[in-house]
Amino acid sequence: MLLLLLQVLASCLWLGHSEVVTSFESSCPQFFFQNTPPNEALVPENPAWICQRYKNQYYFATLYDMSRRIPVYSAYIYQPGSGKRPNTWLIEPQVSVLSSYPKTMERERTLSKEIKITLEEIGKHQAVLQDYKNLTGLNRGHLNPNSHHSDFNSRTATFTLTNIVPQNEKLNGGAWNNYEQQTMIKNTKGCNNTYVVVGAVPGNNYIANGRVNKPSYIWASACCELNTKDRKTWAVIAENDRDEVKSLTLGELEDKLTQLYGRSRVSLFDSACPRK
Repeated sequence: MLLLLLQVLASCLWLGHSEVVTSFESSCPQFFFQNTPPNEALVPENPAWICQRYKNQYYFATLYDMSRRIPVYSAYIYQPGSGKRPNTWLIEPQVSVLSSYPKTMERERTLSKEIKITLEEIGKHQAVLQDYKNLTGLNRGHLNPNSHHSDFNSRTATFTLTNIVPQNEKLNGGAWNNYEQQTMIKNTKGCNNTYVVVGAVPGNNYIANGRVNKPSYIWASACCELNTKDRKTWAVIAENDRDEVKSLTLGELEDKLTQLYGRSRVSLFDSACPRK
């Protein structure tokens, strides 16, 4: 009986944890239009599929590149709201080859003190706070921005380093911020649901002594449900060394990413989302 109680307690405690999964379709498909994530053309050599969970709820999905220590993309449903900006940074020890590590989205110091995981172990397959210190001309750029979420917990969930890339400081605070705050509001008028995929194309440069890749491009795409039959889409892309965002159709972005990744044809959404 004691063993049974311990098993029940353990299962309850794990309800609040993020998860590295084998596929988004089987674990957190709700963040993708028609439960269809981008195709395999974007999958890196050393991937981690993360259902980002915080305080007993999924908030978004991230395909993470464990070799370059940056997200490939984050996918979420656009639900903006006003509120306080979180003042914390989280890491996810489940991005590890060691299954014994806990899967809680947590602060570095908490894991170090309470779970006794060293910073070296944490950083084997993901970025840590030290990687983003003493940057010049770059800062921590969200793919899934906290302002696109409606409550404090959902905004806090975006402050995980698996959702962050080294982004040009001027771009992050300038043209990209204008896209996130102004263009998205304008484009989503009349939308019942807006599914978003935001990503980063790996570049040739690194920060933190070669640990974390600096993306060459940042891109975003959206598929909006106007009603049960009609949908509209849009997309943007920005070079990560210029304060400029270029507007594209979804089809044009997929063409550009197919060229940049140099693999098979890129598809970001289900075919029901218009490409023009």
